[in-house]
Amino acid sequence: MEIFFRSETWVLEFVDLGGELRRDVWHAFINEVISLHKFIYEFGPEEGDQSINQVYGAQKGKERATTSAINSIARLQALQFTKKLLDDPIKLVQFSYLQNVPYGAIVYQSLAVNYWGGALVKKYTDTDYQPSQVAAPSGEVLEISNHVYDIDGSVYLQKWKRSPSWESNVTLVERAAMTCKEKCQLVEITQATIDAATLKGIPSNIDLFKELMLPLTMIAKNIERLRRWEEPHLTISFLAFSYLIIFRNLLPYIFPMMLMVLAAVMLTLKGLKDQGRLGRFFGKVTIRDQPPSNTIQKIIALRDAMQDVENYLQNMNVTLLKIRTIFLAGYPQITTEVAMVLFSSAAILLVIPFKYVAACLLFDFFTRELEFRREMAEKFVTFLKERWNTVPAAPVAVLPYESKVSKQGNQQKKIDEETKKKL
Repeated sequence: MEIFFRSETWVLEFVDLGGELRRDVWHAFINEVISLHKFIYEFGPEEGDQSINQVYGAQKGKERATTSAINSIARLQALQFTKKLLDDPIKLVQFSYLQNVPYGAIVYQSLAVNYWGGALVKKYTDTDYQPSQVAAPSGEVLEISNHVYDIDGSVYLQKWKRSPSWESNVTLVERAAMTCKEKCQLVEITQATIDAATLKGIPSNIDLFKELMLPLTMIAKNIERLRRWEEPHLTISFLAFSYLIIFRNLLPYIFPMMLMVLAAVMLTLKGLKDQGRLGRFFGKVTIRDQPPSNTIQKIIALRDAMQDVENYLQNMNVTLLKIRTIFLAGYPQITTEVAMVLFSSAAILLVIPFKYVAACLLFDFFTRELEFRREMAEKFVTFLKERWNTVPAAPVAVLPYESKVSKQGNQQKKIDEETKKKL
């Protein structure tokens, strides 16, 4: 649609803003135009300022700034069309981005000097002009006297400094600090992702761990539902499919097929993300924050959590100590029984083909909860628990603590005693 107003043609384009990324891109376009005009108003000469004619090339400063904004928008639009836009669109348009970043006003000042600065056409006779020595390192824009000089000697007049940001002078030390900060930006971004995933407090970390383990938890729950025959038709279908794989000798192909399916899913998600169909926040992990609590409640929660961790470690240590007892023949009868079970299992695997063993194990796993096998399975589990409870844990010796000073003293005593014996 075209609108004619004061002999100028305005073209208004009505676009589809259905997608989240598309809306963000058009917001970046509009925001860049607004930011461009704000930059020209704050850092450029006023309309009708005659001093612009006294600086060579300053008349094209507004055109240079506008061209820079147009190039930013065109670059952003090209990335959108090629489906390569993976970051926030506002970061790819300079005038909008510099409004919200630290020290963005300093970059604005450098851009203003670059756009409107130039050689003086004739000697400027303003009373505020007091020239002094120029000693600027490469790539620096230093303010000397009341004007701003670039490295090539270009002048940005003092009367054009209407933005409040010019009132705060920036020293070389501050500029060096900013340069160092820019050099470390990549490291900070990487560390920011780690810090964002690092939560304080045991309850929050537990909630995050549960959220990350949710896919595996759902798979385990579905397998348990199949095992308990809560939906018989699904269990029968799963068993039929499993036995088809076993007796068709397709077991060696299961693992490669799982890897292929995983790779296909990853590439599909990548394609959908490149097309902008998943949104920029796809994959973000969201958990509910813990309720507010006072210091006493936090101490009690920490104590309970540490006690749970201690109990878990104790049970794990007891299990490992019992396994150590069985392996090192600390209880000969149990060691003999376990060794015989291992020999029997090895003989079965050597004599009977593995597909029949896998079929029997699958049958046992899915029939434990059925009526005709439940009592027998419970008795067998009870027998294993009783035998496990009779296994003693390996003895643990705790030596007294010795500091480095006491260790050195004991070593010296041993040396003295050996010396006396020799004498």
